[in-house]
Amino acid sequence: MSDEPEQTEPTEPTEPTEPTEQAEGEAPVEAKAKPAKAAKAKAAKGKKGKDKGKKGAEKGAATVSLKSHPRASAHLRTLKGWGGLIGFLLTAYLSWKADVPLATLCLRAMLAGVAGYIVAWWCGVVAWRAIVLAEMRARFEEHIAEDPRYAGRLRR
Repeated sequence: MSDEPEQTEPTEPTEPTEPTEQAEGEAPVEAKAKPAKAAKAKAAKGKKGKDKGKKGAEKGAATVSLKSHPRASAHLRTLKGWGGLIGFLLTAYLSWKADVPLATLCLRAMLAGVAGYIVAWWCGVVAWRAIVLAEMRARFEEHIAEDPRYAGRLRR
């Protein structure tokens, strides 16, 4: 062990100005091949990601998601937590009262917690989709009501 600190290599690869050292019998190493492959992989990955989820959507069309809605995303996180916790505790209590062995009690409680989490998430998504659509419809009607071209054409 020496008292000198270890030298670390830079995180970004630098382009060598001279050929790299190689053992006898090895093929020459291309220093620029790795960054080119990485760039091609990133470009291919980016192309795959762009086409995902845009079956019916036009290019440039605005989409609404519950993930980007501030109240919905926070409420869904809270709801999922409570759903899982209630499912776990209720099943654990009922299994304990029925004198179920501890290992089985824990397994049932964990599975019921997962099921409660999923059911709570599903119910929350269904409810928040309806809420967000109603909010969008109300804002659209307010916007149309302010436009003089559509005066008197609104169905109420």
